[in-house]
Amino acid sequence: METRFNLFDNEVAGKFAKRFANAGLVIHQSSLPKSTQELVSLRASQINGCGWCIDMHTKEAAAAGETSVRLNLVAAWRESTVFTEAEQAALALAEEGTRLADAHTGVSDETWALVREHYDDDQTAALIALVALINAANRLAVIVHQRGGSYEAGMFAASLT
Repeated sequence: METRFNLFDNEVAGKFAKRFANAGLVIHQSSLPKSTQELVSLRASQINGCGWCIDMHTKEAAAAGETSVRLNLVAAWRESTVFTEAEQAALALAEEGTRLADAHTGVSDETWALVREHYDDDQTAALIALVALINAANRLAVIVHQRGGSYEAGMFAASLT
């Protein structure tokens, strides 16, 4: 499968990408733990089948010190012992917020209560924005067949300068 359209070489897409990245900076600079941000991004990307984003978030998480055990278990987080209760709440929100078409109820009251138990208002706002943003990023990459495998940690940050 070849990439259909290079979003990095198009002027309109480039302008959009800068604004999109700026929205991401708000989340990145929030008090939501960086490890949680990468785990949530990775899980949503796995659900959406986005090879580019799976590649990016796996490598960024590893570069930030995330262990291979935890990265390898993200897809099976419910059957794992390596995630905190707060991380489990965030991963549940990521799944339910990503699978909107699969679950007509959206995010369950139980998951929402767990998120509110573990995250303050600013972290909750960042988590909600992150789920929305990573799903949008997944869709962009999947639509154009942006494939995973060539990403190097820090590449995205370097492209913003």
